[in-house]
Amino acid sequence: MIPFTYSRPSVAAEAVEAVTADPGASFLAGGTNLVDHLKLGIASPTALVDVRDVVGDQVEELPRGGVRIGAGVTNSELAAHPLIRARYPLLSSAVLAGASGQLRNMATTGGNLLQRTRCPYFQDVTTPCNKRAPGSGCSALEGYGRDNAVLGASEQCVATHPSDMAVALLALEAVVRVLGPSGEREVPLEAFHRLPGADPERDTVLEHGELITAVDLPAPPKGARSAYRKVRDRSSYAFALVSVAVIVRVQSEQIADARIAFGGVAHAPWRAHRAEEALRDRLVTEASFRVAAETEFVEARTGRENAFKVPLAVNTCAAVLRSLTGATR
Repeated sequence: MIPFTYSRPSVAAEAVEAVTADPGASFLAGGTNLVDHLKLGIASPTALVDVRDVVGDQVEELPRGGVRIGAGVTNSELAAHPLIRARYPLLSSAVLAGASGQLRNMATTGGNLLQRTRCPYFQDVTTPCNKRAPGSGCSALEGYGRDNAVLGASEQCVATHPSDMAVALLALEAVVRVLGPSGEREVPLEAFHRLPGADPERDTVLEHGELITAVDLPAPPKGARSAYRKVRDRSSYAFALVSVAVIVRVQSEQIADARIAFGGVAHAPWRAHRAEEALRDRLVTEASFRVAAETEFVEARTGRENAFKVPLAVNTCAAVLRSLTGATR
């Protein structure tokens, strides 16, 4: 039995104040990640502050064609919302690729971004894990490594980020709106999640007491096409071995612009800037796609069990680009 207090503030500022005042307190929304970790003995908060009633639960249209997604919007509501399906089908597809229908009904937009980056050892309290117990070691370095990161990892942690939604949001250049003890701030999603470095226990740049209130999306690029593809061991309820979100615009048989984000390859959703740069102004050909994708992984670090991830990521990215552009050569 883990003792903790439970409160349900009426406004967001009260929730922020309650968590800020208690170093052991945590926010609670859908609970699909936190409750699992309570059961496993990974998390042991002194207080849970329920924020389902104090963060937005609507998708609202913004000036200039963007949208604001309340942090309390469930994954199911997000995937089915007419504005999202019409303007951001990439996001709808990514959300539907994650978890199960039952979990999507509970999981929230804010909570999805805050789920822990993890590997099997993180969830086994009998094994060393720097993310769970800083300084104890990383069991995945010499243990089961099929799911390990190939980009941005460190000797402290090689786990991969589990979110499908975050990969799509990264390609869409989302901005996270946060309320904290010092007021409101906006964090571009690309700067929101952290690579492990020497402090793998910190998944994001949020400080204690900071609460996600909404996620803003700019208007989708005019004339662009997009898709999300996820490769996994089974067709449902499995994290990605590799996933890719692609937004591409073609002009005169050349790539005018491209945004690419990978999942399953790093400790955070990975924006593929090298691949994007390699694609711009290139002819729409299979060779261009493959060279660009390979460029992103020139510094990949692999082991015996996860080396397959690099060619899998390259092949998946090239296949998505081929389907979006209609390339035949």
